[in-house]
Amino acid sequence: MLAILQRVREASVRIEDRVAGEIGQGMLVLLGIETVDDLSDVDWLAAKIAKMRVFGDDAGLMNRSLVDVGGGALVVSQFTLHASTKKGNRPSFIRAARPETAIPLYEAFIAALEGQLGESRVATGEFGADMQVHLINDGPVTIPIDSRNRQ
Repeated sequence: MLAILQRVREASVRIEDRVAGEIGQGMLVLLGIETVDDLSDVDWLAAKIAKMRVFGDDAGLMNRSLVDVGGGALVVSQFTLHASTKKGNRPSFIRAARPETAIPLYEAFIAALEGQLGESRVATGEFGADMQVHLINDGPVTIPIDSRNRQ
């Protein structure tokens, strides 16, 4: 599983004419699910994101997590994170999990993150939908996390 975390002042996702999910201060989580991912990736990544210290403390140092600041998380599925651009100019998405595998893992990830933060603090887009993501990036702070590379 690959996640791109963006610290935000606010973020929302729209599908057609409706707001599907929105948060105030917190993290936008762009989530890519790979064919080899499983529930161990879900649990590890949700815990890592909830405890990632990227918010400022009283001294302005990044020492506070989503849990500490009471921030929200907006989770948006994004299979394009697993694009391979090695050959030619058209990206290949062969490593991205097919919907029959990805949807249950996406839903499990949301549930695991809700378990870490509380259900009311997690908002989502809609798996497979054409979405417009709006955000006010804070910092900017953008961090990639790959469950295949747990360092």
